[in-house]
Amino acid sequence: MGSSPPIPEPEILPPGAEYAPPPLQERRRPRPSWVVAPATYLLIAINCVVFLAMVAHHISPMSPTTDQLYNWGGDNAGAVLIGDQWVRIVTAMFVHVGILHLATNMWCLWNLGLLAEPLMGSAGVLAVYLLTGAAGNLLSTLWNWLSYSPDWVKYHDVFVFPVGAGASGAVFGIAGALIILLKSPRLPVPPVELKKLRRSVIYFAAINLVLGLSITGGTHLFGAGITIDNTAHLGGFSCGLLFAAPMVPRLGSPRPDFRTRLGVATGMIVGVLVLFGFFIVSVRG
Repeated sequence: MGSSPPIPEPEILPPGAEYAPPPLQERRRPRPSWVVAPATYLLIAINCVVFLAMVAHHISPMSPTTDQLYNWGGDNAGAVLIGDQWVRIVTAMFVHVGILHLATNMWCLWNLGLLAEPLMGSAGVLAVYLLTGAAGNLLSTLWNWLSYSPDWVKYHDVFVFPVGAGASGAVFGIAGALIILLKSPRLPVPPVELKKLRRSVIYFAAINLVLGLSITGGTHLFGAGITIDNTAHLGGFSCGLLFAAPMVPRLGSPRPDFRTRLGVATGMIVGVLVLFGFFIVSVRG
């Protein structure tokens, strides 16, 4: 016959004390993704609000015209270099050519942003989006100027040049920055997992670059179809690589070290873009 379990003795409280039950162990609830990556959701919201505003102004949600994209801030080499409307370098990354264009870009931004924001912080994501998007649009402006206007004095119609729009240059910029940051040995993640993540980002960039070049090549070959702004993609991607080169990831790094490196990266890219802008002006003549 087994012995019965001991009966716990009642807790003896000092006079005047009130009984307080032992605290329950708190379960840590996972934070929603918008709390973890607020900058990513802010950028997605801005892009969506701009698109909804366009639709509210009776612009086709499927296929807006070139004039409409231009009026809403699309990039255009003539407007930038003849009309000095440099603000289009920034506004163009928030304008999209229809709902499908918006959906694909926001899906990519959401996936890459959720991965990037823990590594570079909210300020870093905002910086890399704006700076690499601007780099892509600047390179696109230069390319279109050289491709469509050998002598700019002869042209007064800005629609000699194509109108570019979309966040894809900035999305490629985030991908480029991730490729560098995911190589850091400071990250508290198993190397095997880091390697898988980095490989997936490299595949994303490579496949989309090849796909864009193929679509544009097919359009030129058959004389019909859509044209992808591959120069904006290349410019954004290259700038993302350069942006992340002096950085360390926020995870696994001392906070002062990360902030210093982020400031250096931002200042470096701003300087490069300003110099590139002056170069484009010199090419304009």
